[in-house]
Amino acid sequence: MKQPDVPNVGNKKDVANYRLQIAKEDLDAAHVLLETESYRGANNRAYYAIFHAVSAVLALEGIAFKRHKDTLAYFNKNYVAAGLLPREIGRKIVKAEEIRHASDYDTFYIASKEDTIQQVATAEQLLQLLSDFCQDKHKNAE
Repeated sequence: MKQPDVPNVGNKKDVANYRLQIAKEDLDAAHVLLETESYRGANNRAYYAIFHAVSAVLALEGIAFKRHKDTLAYFNKNYVAAGLLPREIGRKIVKAEEIRHASDYDTFYIASKEDTIQQVATAEQLLQLLSDFCQDKHKNAE
């Protein structure tokens, strides 16, 4: 879908901050859905919190992709495999994507409370880590 024409109203830091805010909103929604035992929805929102946090990091480079798999592959290659971020987060992101995909598309997938609690906890951890990473990049760029 083509985005509407919008004047250029910000810089890379503004875009990163906006994406971090969206990630926080997604995480908040995941918590609400978890509390109401809506596990499939909570898994979805937790994954999107992770995805938007990853997108915030890439925004600092001016990088964006149309497909999630391209975004995550670039992030894992250029940040995780390159040693800028811990290897374990690459595995956690892959697991989060698998759970989100199963929750959204697999006909007979039953999202468990335990898996959903872990998915939301992973989103919290990664959002904090990537928010801190963005803040450190902002400080180093100034």
